[in-house]
Amino acid sequence: MRHLLYLILITPFLVLSQESDSLQNGGKLTGQWRTYYMNTFNKGDLKDFSALATGGKIKYQYNFNSRFALGAALYNSTNLGLQDLTIPDETTGKLSRYEEGLFNRLDLANDAVVVLGELYGTYSTQNHHIRLGRMKIKSPLVNPQDGRMIPTFVQGAWYKYTTGSGNEFQVGVLNQIAPRSTGEFFKIGESIGTYPEGRNDTGLGNQYFNNTDSDYILLLNTNLRLTEKLKVRMWNYFVDNISNSFYMNPSLEFDQNTSMEMEWLHQNRVGDGGNAIDSLRYFDQNSSDLIGIRFNYKWERSSASLSYNRVLPHGQFISPREWGREFLFSFQKRERTEGSADNHALVFYYNTVIPLVQEQAEVSTILSLGRHWKPSVQDPIKNKYAVPDYTHINLDLFFNFKGLKNLKPELLLTAKLANGEFPDNPNFYLNKTDLFHFDLILNYNF
Repeated sequence: MRHLLYLILITPFLVLSQESDSLQNGGKLTGQWRTYYMNTFNKGDLKDFSALATGGKIKYQYNFNSRFALGAALYNSTNLGLQDLTIPDETTGKLSRYEEGLFNRLDLANDAVVVLGELYGTYSTQNHHIRLGRMKIKSPLVNPQDGRMIPTFVQGAWYKYTTGSGNEFQVGVLNQIAPRSTGEFFKIGESIGTYPEGRNDTGLGNQYFNNTDSDYILLLNTNLRLTEKLKVRMWNYFVDNISNSFYMNPSLEFDQNTSMEMEWLHQNRVGDGGNAIDSLRYFDQNSSDLIGIRFNYKWERSSASLSYNRVLPHGQFISPREWGREFLFSFQKRERTEGSADNHALVFYYNTVIPLVQEQAEVSTILSLGRHWKPSVQDPIKNKYAVPDYTHINLDLFFNFKGLKNLKPELLLTAKLANGEFPDNPNFYLNKTDLFHFDLILNYNF
């Protein structure tokens, strides 16, 4: 099986080495080979986890003319067997959190994942774009979250309208989602709970996996330039029988270097919140609100930002982790705000580009420092996943080589340090705090 997958993924290198008739006739073949090493060092005698995966994607799109196109993309991740991830930590009985995400976390014994993640048709004019089928979309709460081997895919219909002045309006209807780290498409309700479910209000484990009733998601978006310096983004997510989430993000430019942004996310329950039975319900609250502010400054080849986010006390910020990263101001790779109420976060970002080897290469660096104040780990009503207060440090390095333009290595270093006082329980540390995490990713794009 592994050898067949390698042959499938190597084929495009051979094809692209020639002048292909299909390319001349409107076809385009692209892809990526990705090899991903991941390692998490947990506190003390708690188990350390590691994994090595290889695979990637092959994508083909055929343009019949300037308006109509068909496309498909096949994705693969193969486990090279660095560590048996089906063996849990002896103290807590828990598996890895990050490493299993390189593969099918619902079937870790399977060493290869293959998924037809994209299969779509498009129709485009100067101002209109329609896409039907399996695809990737990017939004604050539903997005590819491509920090593993295989991103998140959606299935449905998507429409985008762009005005002559550059304003955008989008609407989408989704009926299936393939969460990252699963390798298959699920109905909307079935997709929720494929990741850890956390605790309900009584402190017991949630039971909404395979018990959530929802048939579709309706997404609305508008991106408006109100003045030369004032813009606003708005998204609305109506999740059938679960919740409605409205997100607004205004931004103001003071000058060419300095800007400020704000964000507000309001959520409220729709229908049964996923299930009429309390103990099986996913969205088990009336509403929640998150607010944030960010200051940005850029100069030459660098930029910096300072962000603050606050989840108000009356309800947890709830959004399925299966559907994407939370693109909020305080987001840092390898942790989330989701599942918390009465939460504060202060995060500093610094980005710069550093020339290397007599300017024959360069490295784009993203340094983030975050302080996250969480509710008590003993309060399941406000802290769904029992995450302690922590300090979060990330250094993300992206390498570019002028002589090897298709090769895009990445190195991510993460440290999360526990703060404050809480019970000395290994479940509050394993894969959560007092850990060091290391990623080395080799991407070859063709």
